[in-house]
Amino acid sequence: MRALIGAFLLALLAGCAGQGREAAPPRTVGAVDLERYQGTWYELARLPMFFQRDCAQSEAHYSLQADGSVGVLNRCRTLEGEWKEARGNAVPQVAGRTDRLWVRFDNWITRLLPDRIKGDYWVLYLDDGYRTALVGNPNRKYLWLLSRTPVVSEKTRQRLLETAEAQGYDTDRLIWRVADSAIAAP
Repeated sequence: MRALIGAFLLALLAGCAGQGREAAPPRTVGAVDLERYQGTWYELARLPMFFQRDCAQSEAHYSLQADGSVGVLNRCRTLEGEWKEARGNAVPQVAGRTDRLWVRFDNWITRLLPDRIKGDYWVLYLDDGYRTALVGNPNRKYLWLLSRTPVVSEKTRQRLLETAEAQGYDTDRLIWRVADSAIAAP
């Protein structure tokens, strides 16, 4: 009986030792040339999230502003062929560090709580040509696989998946971009 109780207590202590210990945040790329990063990015895949629940195809348009911030226009196309959009602004979380940004969208809740409602936009991977990127957040709840084109080669897709997995993201839960042929004509 003592051995059984001892084993139970050891198991309980081992379980408690892991409690509260969080994984280190994912690594970011270190620096992003925001001038090169601006332009259109197509979402190849994403982890599920509430505000994109109706999106079959998404794209983001970034434009560098005179004050150094980045203007954001996110567009989402539904299966019915309707476009929805959200406008916002991104700024570095730390001055001079361009791979970790705060993004705020212009909506009623951000106008109500302007300094409290913002999202992490961490650039986790960016190829040398600024053609593909992985964007996520520190707790790995959000992830986007992005490209300058709506479709990429299988080799590029695999590289993005392997990079995301190496960063601790659950790629089995990704929602992939729907083909144009599956979208209803408006």
